[in-house]
Amino acid sequence: MESTRSRIHWLLIVLLISVSFNSFGQDTSLANKIPADTLVPPTLVTEADTALRIINLNPYITLHVDSTMEYDLDINKDSSRYFWYLRNAPVGLRINKDDGVLSFRAEKSYFMSGRLKYDQEYKVYLGVQNLLNPKERVDTFFTLVFYNTEIVLSQVKPSVNSIVYIDEGDTLSFKVQCETGSFPIENITTMVNTPLRSYTSVNKCNDTFTWPVPFDFVKETDSAKVRVFNISFIGADKFFNKDTAVIKVIVRDALNYPFRVAEYEKTVKEVSKYVLTLKYTFRELDKKVKSTKNARSTFDIASGTSALTGTALATSSSTSSQNIGKVLPSVGVALVPVKEAASPPKTYEQNSASAVRASIKRLDYVLSDNVLIGERDPDILAKLAKIRAELKAVQVQLVDVPMVDTGEFSEEELNQYFNSPKVNKKYKLTRK
Repeated sequence: MESTRSRIHWLLIVLLISVSFNSFGQDTSLANKIPADTLVPPTLVTEADTALRIINLNPYITLHVDSTMEYDLDINKDSSRYFWYLRNAPVGLRINKDDGVLSFRAEKSYFMSGRLKYDQEYKVYLGVQNLLNPKERVDTFFTLVFYNTEIVLSQVKPSVNSIVYIDEGDTLSFKVQCETGSFPIENITTMVNTPLRSYTSVNKCNDTFTWPVPFDFVKETDSAKVRVFNISFIGADKFFNKDTAVIKVIVRDALNYPFRVAEYEKTVKEVSKYVLTLKYTFRELDKKVKSTKNARSTFDIASGTSALTGTALATSSSTSSQNIGKVLPSVGVALVPVKEAASPPKTYEQNSASAVRASIKRLDYVLSDNVLIGERDPDILAKLAKIRAELKAVQVQLVDVPMVDTGEFSEEELNQYFNSPKVNKKYKLTRK
């Protein structure tokens, strides 16, 4: 039995040796088949991945409004020993600190409230750190952008109401602003449905429309003393999406103060010039009345003196003196018709001088009572009409009085004569 076992043992040893030699022979033959000029690549040695890194981070993420994102971040190590965190994250963006799932729901309310904006790049800082070793960490970032396929039209917004009331002589001025939507308004066209002069058109947002309203804009044929027209502002973006804002302008008839003031000053100047003419006429009439009065006084004195002298001589003892005394009273009586013939009473001139003087006083009072108060006196038309009415009434009253030019006398000399104490006393009203 032992001999049989030893034979089997040696037989197995021989078999193993033969197999080994056959394998060695095959490898040698393969080596001999490789060409001599062929390079054999070196054996690659794989090193262990020891540096912590995020293996699936997308550096640029775009999201649509009202969409939902769930992004499962992963690292090259066992994630159970690490935690995740975010810095500078926009509203609504969250990350699970345990498994690194990044989630976000872009609700439209975030954008309507202004907390999030379209087409704005949000730089979000992302980090992962080992729970046991604080030095083993990764800090990186990614960019998040939100977009919206819904087009919000931009609108033209004037800074005034849709209906504007304005008076003639004022200036219509307001800004045309824009409410920016998906695409900003690039140009604005101004259109007016009535011809206007000297207005500043609007070409872009925040331009100012300016138009000085002329005084003759409202015509007499316009009803209710107003004129209505529309101003249209048509804004367009780069894709020719348009928005129109219409302003209804109601222009009310107003007083042309510059013209009326000039007309008032012209009327006052005419009245002042007419008053000077009346003063010179009064001076000439008063001089005639005065000279006639002096002549008649001279005749009266001569007549009285003759009668008195005749009476005195009639009592004289001399016959010749008595005879002269009888004649002299007759001379005094004879001077009376001579006085009436040579210097008749100037009743017309006296009355005319009194009427002229009263008219001068009347016009002076009207001018002083209707003086303008400020540059825009609301009663300028009434005052102007009253001055004109008084001037016309005086001219009608003195239509029969011949007017005399002022001649060589100045305004100061005429006023001095007219306001002299003698003249005032002479024409002063007295109670009888």
